[in-house]
Formats: sequence, C-alpha cells, structure tokens
Amino acid sequence: MSVILKAEGLHKSYFSGQLETPVLHGIDLKVPTGEFIAVMGPSGCGKSTLLYVAGLLTRPSSGTIVIDGVDTAELGDGQRTRLRRRCIGFVFQQFNLLFALSAYNNVRVALSLRGLPSHDGAANVLEKVGLWEKRHRRPTELSVGEQQRVAIARALVTKPAILLIDEPTGSLDSENETRILDLIQQFNREMQQTILLVTHSEEVASRADRIVRMKDGRIIDGAG
Repeated sequence: MSVILKAEGLHKSYFSGQLETPVLHGIDLKVPTGEFIAVMGPSGCGKSTLLYVAGLLTRPSSGTIVIDGVDTAELGDGQRTRLRRRCIGFVFQQFNLLFALSAYNNVRVALSLRGLPSHDGAANVLEKVGLWEKRHRRPTELSVGEQQRVAIARALVTKPAILLIDEPTGSLDSENETRILDLIQQFNREMQQTILLVTHSEEVASRADRIVRMKDGRIIDGAG
C-alpha cells in the first residue's frame, strides 16, 4: 500500500521573545493511502500541532513532511499553498465557515480556490452529507451538527488525497456525534478516503483503523 503522508523527525517549537516552548519532539509517522487513523493523547500533548504541521498550515522547526511523494521541506509559501489545496482537506475544530454565505456557497468557495467547476461538485457532496435541502441556509440558521457537516462537505468537495480532522465531535451531543462519525467512516470505507483525525475520545478513536497515541510531544504507540 502506498504512503500518502510521511513525517520524519518532526520538531516544532513556538517562541515568545527569547522563550522557546517545544511542542513536538521527533515525530515519525506514516499514513498509508485509504487508512483511517485517529491520533489520541491528553490536552497539550501536541496532537493539533501535528495536524497543523501535517496540513502545511505551519512549518516544522525541523524534520520533513512528504505528501503524495512531494518533500515539502524546500517548498516556498506559494508552492505549499498550492500543494495544500490540491491534496489536503481540513476540518477545523471551530468549523471556520463563512457566516455571510449559504451552506452551498461555503462549499463552492473551496472549488473556486482550485479553479474547479463548482455547481455539480458542491451539489453532490451536500447531497452526500444530507444537507441539500438546507443548501440556501447560512451557518447561523443551521444546528451545530449541520454546521459540522457543511465543514466536512467543504473539505471533501475537492476530493483531497487526505482529510485532516481536528476534534470533530467536541461540541456535539451524542446523537450528532454518532451521525458525524458514521459519515466520516462512510467516506473512508466507500471512497477509500484517507483520514487523519485528532481526538481525546476513546469512543471516537475506536472507529479508526489505527490509533496513534501521543504524550509530551512524542508518539508512544501506533506510529506504523
């Protein structure tokens, strides 16, 4: 099985003046195409930082990220942005929807950024997440669970090689949590969508093919 994402020797520190705060300490991780991986660990262990580094939203302090065969270490900002748009879908913990736009247009934005035809793709993915009938509603007119489904639709509409998801059920009740997890698992199984999901929940992680456990900025189990 091919490897769609590979991290080697990842270190990440944040600086405030002269004060350095190390967050990641030599992360090695392989994500095979089509696998559903859950990253678990206590708050502050570096889970979300790993996701942001893997998603090319921030640069590592050292180490390499290889995505779809491309070593990103030497890429400029513009090249990283193009690779991210081509290969990565991101579902943020806070959804990051555009509240002035309808659900339909929130999804279309992702296609427009790639210069792709927007109508059919947006319609198809909203149908898949069960929101076609509510396509004209703005996020403020949708429930939290529905907003989460719009965010997932927006991330998937460009058919990314890998879907990165940060704490997908933290703000959901149990019914909506089950609905979202069923949806994520459906995309993984039916479309062979590669998924790297960060969670603190054992129940959420149990849906994955593999659980990667982190502690103090290191992977302690499941690196593969």
